[in-house]
Amino acid sequence: MNRLKTTYAGLKLKNPIIISSSGLTNSPERILNLEKAGAGAVVLKSLFEEQIDLMLNQYSGYNEYPEAMDYVRAYSENHSISEYSRLIRESKSICSIPVIASIHCYSAGGWTDYAGSIEKAGADAIELNISLMNTGKNTIDVADLHVQIVKSVRSKINIPIIVKLGANYSNLIPLIERLKGAGATAVVLFNRFYQPDININKQTFSAGNVFSKPEDIHDTLRWTSVVTGVLPEVEVSASTGIHDWEGAIKVLLSGATTVQLCSAVYEQGDVIISQITTCIEEWMIQKGYHHIEEFRGKLNYKNISSPSMYERMQFMKYFGEKE
Repeated sequence: MNRLKTTYAGLKLKNPIIISSSGLTNSPERILNLEKAGAGAVVLKSLFEEQIDLMLNQYSGYNEYPEAMDYVRAYSENHSISEYSRLIRESKSICSIPVIASIHCYSAGGWTDYAGSIEKAGADAIELNISLMNTGKNTIDVADLHVQIVKSVRSKINIPIIVKLGANYSNLIPLIERLKGAGATAVVLFNRFYQPDININKQTFSAGNVFSKPEDIHDTLRWTSVVTGVLPEVEVSASTGIHDWEGAIKVLLSGATTVQLCSAVYEQGDVIISQITTCIEEWMIQKGYHHIEEFRGKLNYKNISSPSMYERMQFMKYFGEKE
């Protein structure tokens, strides 16, 4: 398996396959099973800023008693971070692969103090899943918010910071460059947000499809290629739409340092991990590659003869041109 060894955000991995933050990574025993199945690293289930806020709001009646409210707030926050720290410690005690913590956040508030506790618990890195949907009339500079959060967290910890981004951000390249300058070590492209749906019979809102599909890989390919071509100093972990070994090789060719799996494991089981790593290695042998670095980014934005292939936005260009 030496062919598959790599590094990501300064961490040594036996292969580039990382299991994304999800219910798959919510217990030490589950994480150990993922390691045995061949995972190179795991991202723990997220600690949600909004979950802690919701817990605190349940005790809003204490507002008339500031001292009591302070006690409840401290207890709620300490309990949440204590449970999460325990997950980190226990996972690290039985696993040898890197364990990356995850915080799902939407502000640069007091939660950033949690980062120090997460580092002390032994996390190898921290992945910031920043999400904010502006539903008001006032303009919110989402890019500035991302930078503020990264700067705040970086001031409190020394371990690598990874930022997980959604596919709907405008000016993605300038944003990633600013995040790098603020202290981010790597980025994940892309986050898969909650998908709403409507039940027309009950006339109610419901959850849409939870899992990604293989065809969702195309935006991941496009932007992984562009980011690694324009910002070669930024490491990218490709996520969303990768369901088999071919998809994994595609994102590596486009420049990804690592490959994150989630939906594929839910749908196909842990066995898909070893299937992917085995097939990647067999493909490398067939092509004469001895290490991932020999083909990583071979087809990114900088290295292909026609970068416009990654810039095409309209179908008419396909019909109007011959390759």
